[in-house]
Amino acid sequence: MSQDMTKHPRSKGPARDARKTGHSNTMARRESGPDRTPVGPKVNRSKEDRKGSPKAAGGNRYWLTGTHPVLAALANPERRINRLLATKNALETVLAAAEQRDITPELVERSEIERLTGPDEVHQGLAIDVFPLEPLALTDLPDAQQGHPILILDQVTDPRNVGAILRSAAVFGAVAVVVQDRHAPPETAVLAKAASGALETTPLVRVGNLARAMADIKQLGYWTVGLSGAAQETLSALPTDRPIALVLGAEGDGMRRLTEEACDKILKIAMRPNAVGSLNVSNAAAVALFAAVNSQTPQ
Repeated sequence: MSQDMTKHPRSKGPARDARKTGHSNTMARRESGPDRTPVGPKVNRSKEDRKGSPKAAGGNRYWLTGTHPVLAALANPERRINRLLATKNALETVLAAAEQRDITPELVERSEIERLTGPDEVHQGLAIDVFPLEPLALTDLPDAQQGHPILILDQVTDPRNVGAILRSAAVFGAVAVVVQDRHAPPETAVLAKAASGALETTPLVRVGNLARAMADIKQLGYWTVGLSGAAQETLSALPTDRPIALVLGAEGDGMRRLTEEACDKILKIAMRPNAVGSLNVSNAAAVALFAAVNSQTPQ
């Protein structure tokens, strides 16, 4: 497994590669008019694709906006792309990456991007219409390696929190973020925006039974460590002899009883005495990731 897991598009071996069939890039039809200037050959698109209702891309697709998310999507060979929009000032930013994917950007005015994605979007002149990523299984993950933790989320349902956790996971080189499918948000523009490109490099693995998934993760060689404010020991007691899977519960409720019982160890984040308030789950995840990586990094 690469030591720098945040810089490369995810590709997880034969099991992942076998699902690449049908991932051809769909080039958007070029339209003339005051907001669109053709910059490439015409490609037929369905009537549904041409509707372009505000804030919707059609079907289960969604819009990603902004330089970093758009470039990250283009760099990920697993990401199926339907359309790429760019203003004149932003076009040069994506030309090389688009050429690598054999995609011709549509040159548009800022008003067109705002019509499609919403007037409050900070788009930096770029928008990309994408399909959700195909699901990834635990068996698709690389072998356990110290210094590269897994994050397990128990009933964390806010898409912004999940996106922010993915972003921290990418920064700290986590292998994956694991969620229980029926208690986690779907992949949407809100989640992807909060992740700021991390969806393209850090797998979001959905499982049916979290306790069973935790048992499987242990079989992969991980030590499961749950976070709870009621724990007696702090993160300074993290194990150093094997890879770590961090388990976080929903804000307020924390981990469910069965999830907590499935953990090898329960720890807490050290807080100042008499501290007022608490960290939200995305901030707690970032602190725990830092501690987990630092505990297994030679000093």
